[in-house]
Amino acid sequence: MVGRSPRSVAGQVFLLQVALIALLVVGAVVAQVLQSQRAGSAEAERRSVAVAQTFAHSPGILSALRAPEPSKVLQPLSEAGRKSAGVDFIVVMDTHGIRYTHPQPDRIGKRFVGRIDPSLAGRVHTESVHGPLGHEVQATVPVNDGDGKVVALVSAGLKVKTVASHAERQLPLILSAGAAGLVVTTAGTALVGRRLQRQTHNLRPDEMARMYKHHDVVLHSVREGVLIVSADARLLLANDEASQLLDLPQGAEGRPVAELPGLTSGIRELLTSGRKATDEVHVAGERLLAVNQRPAGPDGCAGSTVMTLRDSTELRALSGRAEMARERLKLLYDAGLGIGTSLDVTRTAEELAHIAVPRFADFVTVDLVDAVLHGEDPVDEGSDMRRTAVKGILKDHPFCEVGCLIDFIPSTPHARGLGTGRSELVSDLGTATGLHLQAPERLKRIQACGIHSLVSVPIQARGVMLGVATFWRSRKPEPFDEEELSLAEELVARAALSIDNARRFTREHTLAVALQRSLLPRALPEQNAFEVAFRYLPAQSGVSGDWFDVIPLPGGRVALVVGDVVGHGLHAAATMGRLRTAVHNFSTLDLPPDDLLSRLDDLVSRIDQDESDSDRDSSVIGATCLYAIYDPVERRCVMARAGHLAPALVSPDGDVTFADVPTGLPLGLGGMPFQTAELQLAEGTQIVFYTDGLIEDRARDLDVGMDMLREALARHPDRSPDQHCQAVVDELLHGRPKDDIAVLVARTLATPADRVADWDVPCDPAAVAGMRAAVSQKLEEWGLSDLAFGMELVLSELITNAIRHGSPPIHVRLLRDRTLTCEVSDGSSTSPHLRYAATTDEGGRGLFLVAQVADRWGTRYTPRGKVIWAEQAIAAHDAPPAYQARPPAQRQPGRTVHEDDARSAL
Repeated sequence: MVGRSPRSVAGQVFLLQVALIALLVVGAVVAQVLQSQRAGSAEAERRSVAVAQTFAHSPGILSALRAPEPSKVLQPLSEAGRKSAGVDFIVVMDTHGIRYTHPQPDRIGKRFVGRIDPSLAGRVHTESVHGPLGHEVQATVPVNDGDGKVVALVSAGLKVKTVASHAERQLPLILSAGAAGLVVTTAGTALVGRRLQRQTHNLRPDEMARMYKHHDVVLHSVREGVLIVSADARLLLANDEASQLLDLPQGAEGRPVAELPGLTSGIRELLTSGRKATDEVHVAGERLLAVNQRPAGPDGCAGSTVMTLRDSTELRALSGRAEMARERLKLLYDAGLGIGTSLDVTRTAEELAHIAVPRFADFVTVDLVDAVLHGEDPVDEGSDMRRTAVKGILKDHPFCEVGCLIDFIPSTPHARGLGTGRSELVSDLGTATGLHLQAPERLKRIQACGIHSLVSVPIQARGVMLGVATFWRSRKPEPFDEEELSLAEELVARAALSIDNARRFTREHTLAVALQRSLLPRALPEQNAFEVAFRYLPAQSGVSGDWFDVIPLPGGRVALVVGDVVGHGLHAAATMGRLRTAVHNFSTLDLPPDDLLSRLDDLVSRIDQDESDSDRDSSVIGATCLYAIYDPVERRCVMARAGHLAPALVSPDGDVTFADVPTGLPLGLGGMPFQTAELQLAEGTQIVFYTDGLIEDRARDLDVGMDMLREALARHPDRSPDQHCQAVVDELLHGRPKDDIAVLVARTLATPADRVADWDVPCDPAAVAGMRAAVSQKLEEWGLSDLAFGMELVLSELITNAIRHGSPPIHVRLLRDRTLTCEVSDGSSTSPHLRYAATTDEGGRGLFLVAQVADRWGTRYTPRGKVIWAEQAIAAHDAPPAYQARPPAQRQPGRTVHEDDARSAL
């Protein structure tokens, strides 16, 4: 340590370390002493408690206390115990604190010094007191008799100086260990200080700070790159400018020059050769570098060289700007030709993204207001945005897929642009707080792909905000600038007008399609009662009110309906839609055909009256309707008609007749009841429903048209319903009809007998258990054991209700169709209803349980009472082959992303 100045860094570090080590050793010694004292006190308390408890519970203590003179018996015992236990005293006293024993016999009979209340309460009490022997640590415990009563107290303890003597005996050892540690650590500190002195050249701290500060300022602030290479071609130093110009990796210093990635062959050869160079021009990436190299000065390392680099690409940048302007003009020209080639909103958005990638941006996303995709005017700007187009240089892009519904929060650039109508430029995605709040996880994936900057441009045309286009950059390190923002706005402006034109066309097209689709059912429902085919031919011009429907009913039954609203035009079509809806609603009540037509007649009368009062020119005179219900189990068909033509029946052998159904007045005239006709149909019979436009014409009478229909249907028993439809249209029509025509052909099917089971049930609650067993057995035969529990529960509730609240006869029918149906009928017409039973009610929960277990349930009335039915779904693989359900409808294009992810999308 000779020559070390106390003002140098080495001297200051040495003094600081010595002081710190001394402080730590002294602290350790003090802590050890205190710990030893605390440990001695704790040990004294534990020993006192143990001795007192042992003596208090020793045999003979109670008998000694009952002796005439307890002190004569207890004093020798307590002294012997004290000496053997190593304590200073053992005192036995009565419950008033009067001593029986004491190491000083003259203290016997006097009051004990200390608290005895806790011990009288049955607890062990330790304390420190000043007693006859001096400062003492004592423990007092109770002595209990056989009944647990405290009859005496025992106290044992040590003098404090006895406890302290144990700690003092350990003090020399502690001090010796501390001194040894101080010597060893001081020697180590001296060695470290000597090495530090050599490395710092015995400089003072301010001198070292000034030297390194000047070194960093000069090295890293100059606009020239500086490299120092050793004699063995290893990189010793590279400043920030050199690392940036040569794109050196982190940790490059110390590595051989030949192993550094990114160096051009010319610069690598120059660095390894060590030759002199003056203003040599080398290309490094997109930069032109002027390079100088010289050997290091005399004070440097032997054989090392120093290289300086200057960026001289300014002239090249000026020439590049002119080229960029030309490319932008070409991009705008191509956008004018390539955007808006079709009147499709989605296609136009895709064209915008295709033009911009990769010539302007690396990724483009186009989000349109969801209403715009349907041709509607946008209402709420910034919400319900649909991802319409995504294009990028990578197929596996990090953005939300096309079809995702996005709700931009107000702080995002997209929402701000939609609200203000101005474009937003984000130079660094890391500072975009709104994007972090919108979708933090997705933003991390976006940044992981190298995307660092964006331009968000609102899409608006004719004062309508249609959406937002976002351009993202990843390959170029520099962010978008103001010039590129203007270019993006120009691109979007050209696309916005095309998108708005496509939106308007979509709106008109959607209205026309919606009107056309409203005239007919979009698809016939699945059912097992009929094979159905239909034809609908619109009139030459305009629309009318002809319609038909196939409506599945409970119990495997199916309703067929065909109708015709009087008049033409949009008003007739709208009225037809109202009637179709009404028929569907009334059919859910499971009404017989005559009751349903009566309710429909009242509805048409009210519609006619309301519209006659407001606009007499648009009033509806009436409508015709034919409604039929077919039961495939009993092969029975019940029909009623209101002014409509009777249906044709084609028997399995090819004979054609017209059903004898009583004629009722057209709907809306009112005043007369409707009558039904019940037909027993053979399996394979085809029922032909049609509207008057098929057989009525100015060139022929109605009877002629009926005969032509009979001829078209007759003598062809092998025709399918679809073939019959086509044959009727071909033979009765020539050219485009002047009136709407609807033809519906349904071939009857019969439910196989092994798919139906029925039982008569006695009016006795005891019969319920037997019915459960019978139904369970039948379900097992059908392979539907998994539905047995639920169906047994439903059956029990329905039969019990029929027995308690209905009247005989009670009948149960189990039907396996597309669903498993349980029907319980009785002779009462009392309508059950679902309710919430109170906690104090003894009943009232039956139908509630049925509603929870069954998929559907309801009631229909018969001339002999009522039927309560309940359905449970059957898995597709459990259904018979003819009853298999169609696969679920495919999701619409563009809706493949869950819409509840809107807030997390980006």
